[in-house]
Amino acid sequence: MSNNRLQSYSPFTTAMKLPVETKFQLPAPIPTWPSGTSFASGVIDLGALHVSQITSLNKIWATYEGGPDNLGSTFYEPESIPKGFYMLGCYGQPNNQPLYGWVLVAKDVSLPVEPPGLALPTDYTLVYSTKPDHVVQSGVGYIWLPVAPYGYSAIGYIVTASPEKPSLDKVRVVRSELTEAVEKDMNNWIWGRDRFNIYGSRPVDRGTKALGVSMGTFILQEDKLSCLSNLNLSYPSMPNLNQVEALIEAYSPMVYFHPEEKYFPSRVSWFFQNGALLYRKGQESSPVRIAQNGWNLPQDGSDDGAYWIDLPRDEASSEGLKRGDLQDAYSYLHVKPALGGTFTDIQVWLFYPFNGPAKVKIGWITITLDQVGEHVSDWEHVTLRISNFNGELRSVYFSKHGKGDWVSSSGLKFESNNKPVVYSSRYAHASYPIDGTFTHRVAAEKIFAGAINETSGSDYKMDTGARYWIVGADYLGGFGIVQPPWLNFARQWGPKKDFKVEVVLKGLEKLVPSVLWKKLEQFLRSLAPELLGEEGPSGPKWKDSWSGDERA
Repeated sequence: MSNNRLQSYSPFTTAMKLPVETKFQLPAPIPTWPSGTSFASGVIDLGALHVSQITSLNKIWATYEGGPDNLGSTFYEPESIPKGFYMLGCYGQPNNQPLYGWVLVAKDVSLPVEPPGLALPTDYTLVYSTKPDHVVQSGVGYIWLPVAPYGYSAIGYIVTASPEKPSLDKVRVVRSELTEAVEKDMNNWIWGRDRFNIYGSRPVDRGTKALGVSMGTFILQEDKLSCLSNLNLSYPSMPNLNQVEALIEAYSPMVYFHPEEKYFPSRVSWFFQNGALLYRKGQESSPVRIAQNGWNLPQDGSDDGAYWIDLPRDEASSEGLKRGDLQDAYSYLHVKPALGGTFTDIQVWLFYPFNGPAKVKIGWITITLDQVGEHVSDWEHVTLRISNFNGELRSVYFSKHGKGDWVSSSGLKFESNNKPVVYSSRYAHASYPIDGTFTHRVAAEKIFAGAINETSGSDYKMDTGARYWIVGADYLGGFGIVQPPWLNFARQWGPKKDFKVEVVLKGLEKLVPSVLWKKLEQFLRSLAPELLGEEGPSGPKWKDSWSGDERA
């Protein structure tokens, strides 16, 4: 394909630069971490295999249309591979973001055990070529699947700019006993047009005890690829306590609150000390004050509805407690292995004594629903995902009432060197990487309904690393970790309300045209009970993300 056609059809002229042509780096150099484990040593021991993370990538082929923002994508293979290590697959990413990729390479340390952990493919199968397609590209691209011998599995695809099959010695396949199932990461769309799409890959099973390792490769067909399994359950590359504290010092988020925010975070002990009450079913007339550290909260790990927390009964104390105490607020941290122990997740939890009313948009009308969204206590978090190969912050998860989004470090704002910026939405405390107004739509029709989340920078801010408490890090075996008693309170941190959609609709009779009532009702019924204010939230230890992967 001629350069003339590329210039004519590409969304960029030769004077313009695609984001992928710039390699992203964190604003400040990665610190030198304290010693003591294999953390940030560059190599991770998976048992029969050692793996290394390669960020030095050689461009093989690119498209300039299709995919995110219709800017195309670029595909790479790893270079500068350490001696004794072998490529397992290629890397690809959309052109609408700076280059910030990696793939794993592997070294077989199982020998002389038979069969070996790594083997040569027996052939290649061409699974895709752009030769017959009318696509703007740097040249014709070819994607090959290594054909694995019996008992072995392919980990990634090979990309070439030539119709010639790659050399059999170019890549290795892995003994199937050392692999796990893999799936498409639907939140990581790399490229596609018509019915053909390429996605990032991820292990099917994810969480603190899952063995699957993210490879950094892409995927076309889920049933044709696998990922590596970490059989070294001691997780020698996880950070020790000193290293965790150094990570917090380097990467603790800066949280900005809306200038009109009324309900700020606080220490949990401040919440208890200033009048929070424990109620028991059947004894509602005689609630008890909660001890400052929560020792008198039930600790049996059962959510049976028998107990719940509520605000003080007198209005003045209740209103004061709702406002929180930003100046002395703490962040509560949970540190856990992710993706087979090749990454460390640091969940940064903030506690808010109160969640304010929701603002919603129904068709062309924006209203505040005083009864909707209000509830006592609110636990929200962001999660730092850090590479155990070198200690680099690779992405951050922004939670939004039970769900959220992973954002690559290349898409974050930073302050004070490498501290990511987080914006907490007004009253609702959902987390976002940028400021602005966001509408969570629940219908794609012309007349839609959705919750509005407003974020903005202001003088109200919190460095989550200034005052923190590491409340969980099970992989450390309890060494140096003190769990507060309230962490094991499995019941609700707020009272259950008798919420009726019809009552809300009746109260809005003069504000919402009848033609929008049905849409408003659909929206209200689509919300989770916690968002409706029907029930208070559970504590962080009892949320799925505590031991599982984040919901995106």
